[in-house]
Amino acid sequence: MPAEPTTSPRRPVIGPVAPATAPNRRPRRPAPAPRTRRRASGTVAGTSLWRLPLLLVSASFMVIPLWLLVVNAFKSEQDIRDSPFGLPLTRLSLRPLRDAFANPDFDVVRAYGITLLFVLLVNVLSLLVSAPVSYVIARGTTRWHTALLLLFVAGTFVPSQVLLIPVVYVLKYLGLMGTVPGFVLFETALTLPVSVFLYSAYIRTIPRELDQAASVDGLGRLRTFQLVVLPLMRPMVATAVILHSLSVWNDFANPQIILGPGSGLYTVTTGVYAAVGKYSTHYAVVFPNLLLAVAPALAFFAIMQRHIISGLTSGALKG
Repeated sequence: MPAEPTTSPRRPVIGPVAPATAPNRRPRRPAPAPRTRRRASGTVAGTSLWRLPLLLVSASFMVIPLWLLVVNAFKSEQDIRDSPFGLPLTRLSLRPLRDAFANPDFDVVRAYGITLLFVLLVNVLSLLVSAPVSYVIARGTTRWHTALLLLFVAGTFVPSQVLLIPVVYVLKYLGLMGTVPGFVLFETALTLPVSVFLYSAYIRTIPRELDQAASVDGLGRLRTFQLVVLPLMRPMVATAVILHSLSVWNDFANPQIILGPGSGLYTVTTGVYAAVGKYSTHYAVVFPNLLLAVAPALAFFAIMQRHIISGLTSGALKG
């Protein structure tokens, strides 16, 4: 028979068992309250203290000349000289504007037509030249494409007044000095750096898979650009057209020198200069002409500024 075990089995211990080592637990201190709100509010308050005066000073540089222009466009010569910043409500009249339209020395309506013609021609030529070049640069992969883009971008840092004298010699050599084609070509060349920069940056956000799909369907590069890429560039094209239109409309030095008084062609800005006398200035004639020249540009910019912002921001991120 097997022998019985000499040791009895252990009985279960009833009751809580103390741990071998009790950790020293200290009471946690409450975390300090975050001070981000107080600092943020102080920063916002400090920023608003200097931002408001800065905005007021900056706005005064634009509002004061605009006030001077609008108020004096409805005054007589004597009121302008006595109180240029005043607002004589009882003596304001529309007669200066009517006289500006009926001025025998300067036809405002004809100047509007000539300037609109220049704006239309410059925008069309700029789009025909800069859009294909931008497509080639944006889809290129060699360093020569990057160098070509940098060459166009470098043109944005050169003032047009610096180029005016060399351009005069070139136009004289070509027989285009004092002509509409010469002026339109020069204005178009001035728009190319900005157009190429904007268009190439926007085309790079368009997926290359669209070009590959078009090539599979049998389209060449030119047809791909015309039928696929160019319709997608409408926001940026609208932005460039607005910027170039305002530039051509407000240009004074280039039409004054390239066209010249001998051509008999006056834009809205050069017509204001034609209204200034040789020995004296009739402010009752100058201010209405200035208002007629500036008002369409201001209205056009106010209406189309949302297209400028949407066009510039649409190419900021790749979709």
